[in-house]
Amino acid sequence: MIRKRLTTPNLKIFKYFDRKNIGSLPRIFLSSILIVFFFYTFPIFLNYKKNNNFEFKNNSKTILAYTLNNQKSGSDNDNLSFDENDLLVDIFSLNDLETDTVRLNASTINQLFEDTNYKLDDVRKKKLVKPVALTLLPQEIKMIENSKKRKEFFIQIVLPLILKENNNIRLDRKRLFDIINKSSNTNLEKKWLDKKYKQYGIPSKDLTILKIRMDEIPVSLALAQAAKETGWGTSRFAQEGNALFGQWTWSGEGLKPKDADKNQGHKVMKFNVLQASVRAYQRNLNTHSTYKSFRMARAELRDKGQSLDSMILSKYLDEYAQTGEKYVEVLQQIIKQNRLKDFDDAKLLPSSIELESLI
Repeated sequence: MIRKRLTTPNLKIFKYFDRKNIGSLPRIFLSSILIVFFFYTFPIFLNYKKNNNFEFKNNSKTILAYTLNNQKSGSDNDNLSFDENDLLVDIFSLNDLETDTVRLNASTINQLFEDTNYKLDDVRKKKLVKPVALTLLPQEIKMIENSKKRKEFFIQIVLPLILKENNNIRLDRKRLFDIINKSSNTNLEKKWLDKKYKQYGIPSKDLTILKIRMDEIPVSLALAQAAKETGWGTSRFAQEGNALFGQWTWSGEGLKPKDADKNQGHKVMKFNVLQASVRAYQRNLNTHSTYKSFRMARAELRDKGQSLDSMILSKYLDEYAQTGEKYVEVLQQIIKQNRLKDFDDAKLLPSSIELESLI
């Protein structure tokens, strides 16, 4: 019965075997080759079909990348094709930390600052900041009636967080230039570059663009924006969502503005820890096409060997808020009135040997 099935297929090659009186073994051998060929080529065909019908499926977290002016189409071609999960994976890891973090009250935090001898007057003189990293803002900050004390308290909390993120970028930037200056690179270095291309949304893998995007945000500018967006730490978004920079989301997790329609409009993105808010803010300015002119102006200052001047760079953030030029004026006023540029050259005291090289 089995032999009959082997000799009856209606194929020309088997008819040829019948005429030549070729036995069953060659037939079995040829059949095996055909079966192997079929199972080898079929997955390739399926993958080709799949790739040509690929559709990117979004999720609620991907909006974290572009929280402002999300409804506008950017002109930066490097933003047209990327995986937002790769671009934001390090922010997700921070934001997914346990949410049962204890919220310290203002008096406890003040005592912590005293115990570590962390004073802004000393920072302005010595340019050294204690690595005190708080995860949540104290609720009592809005009860501090003295505006000067409230502002200084807010700066003490946020300053180490901003410096920490700038340190991370500075270390990456140092490694980037070490790699660029080498005649050949190791596989480990190539993998690191691929990771950073994804992190900064550069599918073209253009080193020039990576050098421009992988750079710090002036401390005074970040402080001014955090102060403006949170009312020096007193806003509902800052208190309930650790949202230091008022970043928007249309589909991600966030807090709904009280005057917004329940079914329409944006939400203010929330974070589990303050550090995630700072990192998302820096990633936003360093990748979104809206801030391409900001990055180009920063790169021009670098090329001229000049410091990153917040008064100059703030001019390119007129699209960060709906008030446009007025928003820039407010930022510059905050920077001047509170002498925030004193902190631009401040260094975070190292919490590891690796960071000692940055001081």
